Amino acid sequence: MSSVVKKNILLTPGPATTTESVKCSQVVPDICPREAEFGQIMEYISTELTRLVADPDDYATVLFGGSGTAAVESIISSVPNHDAVIIVSNGAYGKRMCEIAKVYGVDYLEFKSPPDDAIDLAELERCIQSSERTVSHLAVVHHETTTGLLNKVKDIGELCKRYQIDMIVDAMSSFAAVPIQLKEMNIAYLAASSNKNLQGMAGVSFVIAEKSKLENLKGQKPRSYYLNLYAQYNYFVEHGQMRFTPPVQTLYALRQAIEELKQEGVDKRYERYATSWKTLINGLARLGLTYIIPEEHHSKIITSILEPHCAGYDFQSMHDYFYSKGMMIYPGKLEKLNTFRIANIGDITYKEMELFLELLEGYLSSIKCG
Repeated sequence: MSSVVKKNILLTPGPATTTESVKCSQVVPDICPREAEFGQIMEYISTELTRLVADPDDYATVLFGGSGTAAVESIISSVPNHDAVIIVSNGAYGKRMCEIAKVYGVDYLEFKSPPDDAIDLAELERCIQSSERTVSHLAVVHHETTTGLLNKVKDIGELCKRYQIDMIVDAMSSFAAVPIQLKEMNIAYLAASSNKNLQGMAGVSFVIAEKSKLENLKGQKPRSYYLNLYAQYNYFVEHGQMRFTPPVQTLYALRQAIEELKQEGVDKRYERYATSWKTLINGLARLGLTYIIPEEHHSKIITSILEPHCAGYDFQSMHDYFYSKGMMIYPGKLEKLNTFRIANIGDITYKEMELFLELLEGYLSSIKCG
């Protein structure tokens, strides 16, 4: 059967290329999202998302309408009280958490770490020990989408346990690919979204946390109205609904995406992504291009590639060339290095990576590069 919708190849870190069935699952009869039937759909989604990383008896997923940043902002604005938060900053998304904390007047310490190397845990421990303020929480990005660096969250979790600190993890681009277990990794609060490794549509973000920790937020003075984590959690417990209008069709797509993830399996999905990544880096080596994160610290999900040195090169022109071929690529996000980024997530395989490399080789030849 031929595809109903043209399939673009998104080599971007999210939204990712979706399956035909996820796209089509949005075409449903109109429904008022306050109906019990729709509440059951959200309940199913919440439970299944929790089950991927924790025991649904003890943990809960709180859904929000919004991009992934909404979930991160919900945690940063709702969870810390009067004590300090250490925020690990080794890329654009760690920096974003600092910016969110600043907006809400959250007391935070920025722990700067290189964007292309592992976090120095001894240095991080010294930061905790030397703080004049009591540190109650530590926030870190699991997979820093700026570069492809995979931070060692389990080791940081063990450090947090020693100092009785609750760890907040932005797992936006690791969730549903890189294996995560909240209890074993000592993650207190995790943020993720529908449109990356879950391979759903953009528009749903969520927080997963231990129910007891969510209950403990009761009575804490809210900093945000819409993104109040306890209010959103409690309203769903009591009414089986979001407090405000949810993105209905996006949630139908997410339900379908979860079904497809369960069929494939998280481990197999990561294996498929890793095969595509291997194809990519082998091809880059052949073309004389370099990527910046060493393999031992690499997520195998997104790759930050140094731009080629030649007079004819221009990222926007290259982007437009690939766009005309139904393929989307992403600019870099590092301040001091000229890079572009290629992701290998979504409904694609190594075959699409081979096509990308073939087109890249042709493009570089056309501008007499390499």
